[in-house]
Amino acid sequence: MTVNEQTKEGEQICINERLRDDELGTVLAKLETDKDQQAFGLVCKRWLYLQSTERRKLCARSGSHMLCKMAARFTRINDLDLSQSASRSFYPGVADSDLSVIAAGFTTLRILKLQHCRGITDDGMSAIGSGLSSLQSLDVSYCRKLTDDGLSAVTEGCHDLKILHLAGCRLVTDRLLESVSKNCRKLEELGLQGCINVTDTGLAALVDGCKRVKHLDVNKCSNVGDLGISTIAEAYSTSLKTLKLQDCYKLGDKSIFAVTNFCKNLETLIIAGCRHLSSSSIRSLAASTQNLTILKMDFCLNVSDTSLKSILSQCTCLEVLEIGCCEGVTDAAFEGLGNVNKGVGLGLKVLKISNCLRITVLGIGAILKACMSLEHLEVRSCPRVTKVGCAEAGLRFPESCKIRIQDQTDNRCVIS
Repeated sequence: MTVNEQTKEGEQICINERLRDDELGTVLAKLETDKDQQAFGLVCKRWLYLQSTERRKLCARSGSHMLCKMAARFTRINDLDLSQSASRSFYPGVADSDLSVIAAGFTTLRILKLQHCRGITDDGMSAIGSGLSSLQSLDVSYCRKLTDDGLSAVTEGCHDLKILHLAGCRLVTDRLLESVSKNCRKLEELGLQGCINVTDTGLAALVDGCKRVKHLDVNKCSNVGDLGISTIAEAYSTSLKTLKLQDCYKLGDKSIFAVTNFCKNLETLIIAGCRHLSSSSIRSLAASTQNLTILKMDFCLNVSDTSLKSILSQCTCLEVLEIGCCEGVTDAAFEGLGNVNKGVGLGLKVLKISNCLRITVLGIGAILKACMSLEHLEVRSCPRVTKVGCAEAGLRFPESCKIRIQDQTDNRCVIS
């Protein structure tokens, strides 16, 4: 691409003289790849400026001085990601002073990601709440210094908030959920993984004001029990699509029966580590949550052949299933499944099985016959399923399916 083009008569035409900024912006919008969009800015200073002003998303690791320059250059950014690595520390990292610059300079911001920014405190959150009134999505997962005070300042200033992720923010309590309920009526997605001070009281407060929640993650919220989840299930009976309850040890059958009775549009359910659930409550999922596409129930100790087979045969939309430490599950759970769904078999694409001592190579063979669309099969710590046993049984694995078998004789066998 060149700025100057030659006509047939030899007259030289300058594209910059013929095309207005909005027309060049249209050209930039037509470029599909990042490489082409970057090349656009290399043509000349004018095109670089247009590229900067049209940019909407930015991922950076910068201090306050550089953020000021970015704010001046990228004037229409609405998605800013300053997240840090979970395993590496970028010294000095994002600080409260950086958040003050963001609040003052990136006024059109709609999405802000600050995962693992361990240095930020409530002061930084107060700046965000004061300056970014149009913010719709905030992710401060694993920002461990944040408390109800700072995050409440965000909810009080950002009434358009639809997505809020607080995984690993252990200082958060029910008081924040009360503030969210009062101020963020448009909330659709809430992540509370590992917020151990959140209880049923907080979830009850949440449903009072937030009526549109579609995705809720309370994984590892050890103080959430049946009352809270039952309240959630009834309040979000039509909207809820994702419910994550991993390692919520207090949950019992009452929660699952509430989910099956009310949540007819649920697509993702994670109940891994909920050890007190009975086989009958798990079996109830099959009849009442037929839109499920993802189900994870590792360490649900009471899963039986009957409950698992009911789920596999009746949840016809199921694509991802994980089971583990289910001592009651045998090969019988997978027998005859090739005849379900009008003879088409199962639509499973991902199946992970771990520590199921009674499943054998015969069960794996039945799975392969029933799941013609299988893309990933992982079997770990199932002593009756080995590399040698699969070979001796003559199992044929689909070419497009990734098979991972880990046994005691071979740490991991990967068949592809």
